Amino acid sequence: MTSAITMSIGGVSYVALNPAQYKSRAQTVADQATCRTVDTAIMGYLMNTGTTPTSVRQLKDYVRGDISKYRIVNGMAAGPGCPQT
Repeated sequence: MTSAITMSIGGVSYVALNPAQYKSRAQTVADQATCRTVDTAIMGYLMNTGTTPTSVRQLKDYVRGDISKYRIVNGMAAGPGCPQT
């Protein structure tokens, strides 16, 4: 238990002394969209327009982050981390 507490305090101290490195890493992760993000954007687009988007370019107003690695196949997101359809 003492070892776990010591390691935890050490990790928190390191982050406190090195915030710039973790801020940039957190921003990089936050800027990366996921398959779920793209699917949610597709649903938002469909709800607002009544049509299914045919390109991820149509989703730019619905997503924050980079979705350029994704495409739309049969009305669903396809790309990194997406289940095979």
